[in-house]
Parts: sequence; C-alpha cells; structure tokens
Amino acid sequence: MLLLIKSPTLCFSLSLPLPLSSGFYWYFGYIINLQNFLSWTIMSYCARIQYEKIGSDVTMQCGSLDNDASVTWKVNGTDVKARRREEGPRLILMEVNMSSNGLYSCFQNPDGQRRDQINLRVGLPPKEPQVTCRSNTYPKGFYCSWHLQHPTYIPTDFEVDVQHNQRPLEVTRDEVHKNRCHVKFPELFTSFPYRVNVTAVNSLGRASSAISFEESSIGTFNPRVNTSFTPRFKSTVELSDSTSHTITDAYAGKEYIIQLAAKDMEIGTWSDWSVAVHATPWMEEPKPITSTTESDIIPGMHELPTVRTLLSYSL
Repeated sequence: MLLLIKSPTLCFSLSLPLPLSSGFYWYFGYIINLQNFLSWTIMSYCARIQYEKIGSDVTMQCGSLDNDASVTWKVNGTDVKARRREEGPRLILMEVNMSSNGLYSCFQNPDGQRRDQINLRVGLPPKEPQVTCRSNTYPKGFYCSWHLQHPTYIPTDFEVDVQHNQRPLEVTRDEVHKNRCHVKFPELFTSFPYRVNVTAVNSLGRASSAISFEESSIGTFNPRVNTSFTPRFKSTVELSDSTSHTITDAYAGKEYIIQLAAKDMEIGTWSDWSVAVHATPWMEEPKPITSTTESDIIPGMHELPTVRTLLSYSL
C-alpha cells in the first residue's frame, strides 16, 4: 500500500505499514502507532522551501520551538560554516549568496532530535521581461514570446494578458516553447492596436513589460525551404600549353588566388586542382625606362603594372 504525502513544497511516496488492530500496525518488524508513524514520516521526509534574496541576511526558525530553546544546525548533514548568528531556535545567515543554498536541519538539545528542515533557495526578483510578437500564420493569428535578460536562479512564472480594443483575448500557451503563447485575430484590417502585457513572478517579486502594435506591423514569413540557385559568376579558367602563364590584366594591390590542373597533352583526364597560391601585384609606381632597364615595350612608354607568376606542374 502506498501513501502520497504532500507538503507545500515536496512530495514523497511511502510504503504504509500493514494494519493489525486497535490502531496499531506492523512495520519492518515493529508494532507502531499509525499517527506517530505519519508524524515522524512527514518530519523526516518533507522540508519547507524558503526563498531569499542574494545579499540579504536570512533568518530561519526551527519549527515552533520557544525562544529559549537550544538547537544545533546542520546544512546538508555538515556543520554550518557560513557567517551566521544563532539566537535560540533561530539561525541568521549574513549576506547570503549562491553557496548558501542547501538543506538546513535543526536538532533540539540535549537529545538531538530533529525538529525542522528548511530547503534554502537563494535568488533574485525578476526584472522586466523582453517581449516580441510576430505573425507567421496571417490571417489566423500571431504569437508572442518573452525572456528575462538576467537569471533569477529560482522558479519564475509568467502571466500574459492580451487586449484588443480594451477587450481581453484568449491566450493559448505553446506546448513546446514554455515562453511563448498564441493568439487568434478577433478581426482583420482593424485600426485598433493590440496590447500585450507579460508579468514575471517569483517568490521574491514581480515585474511587467507591455508592448502595443498594429496588425500590419507584425507580419513575417517563415524561412524559405527547398531553395534553389543558379550561379551567375564563376572562377576564370584559362588554358595554356606552356609551363608558365602571365596574367596581363591584373590590378595592382588586388589579391589573386591561383590554382593549377594539368593533363598529358590530349589524352588522359585532368588532375585535381593544386593547393591554392595567393599572389598580389606590386603597388609601386612604374619606373621610367633607362639605358640600363631591359624592356620589350615601345620606348617612351611606362611599363604597366602586371603580375608574372610562374607555375610548374610535374607529371
């Protein structure tokens, strides 16, 4: 037989003892009273969650013990080493941070009986969420999504309110994306704006953001699929019977990427392209022709900037 024990924070599935008579039960070789068993079980397995803000001083109370009670505190089964102060059944942690998270247990002295357990969760209140709305199913409806720019480190929920012409609209939460909702257009070609308000809520606070937009301003398209293309430009390929080649229309300072492929005269197949070589024509001004300058161009003219690249291929 199973019993599901629920607390405000945690739930546990437990095996119940076998019933005997007069309120007593058989449990792992012991005869026990069910009422005492359940009290012990809840105390042992359920811990209340306490949310506190990062940087604050935190006070934890050991159950309902009197102010003059003497208790010992443990965190995750070990001594509490954080900056603290103890006042009777209360433990006060100073300027808590993320390392303060843990399961705190208090034990009453001198018998050492555990009296309470607290699951301390440290975090931050939410700030205003960022909200965007789009329509990719026009004219059916639109969707809105939101996110927090800064983490809160504790569970945070969102409340969404959508209105059109001061009338609330039905909001459907997305089944896949937890921070998204869908809204149907109540009418088309309307001049009244839509207003979307998203409120982030957690145990430490709440913050809201609202946006307004017109129907025509949120239309968008889904990414295209099955897209095809036709190349309009391609690399220049030149054929040569020589083992060297001169680029005669090179631009000064422009980088060229050169590769070589070869085959044996008119037989066989072309080889793979060689590793690319990067070359850049010089940037210097052309020198005037002098008696010591060898040139095969017309006297009186200046040599145009060209790049001469010697490429060789060995078969």
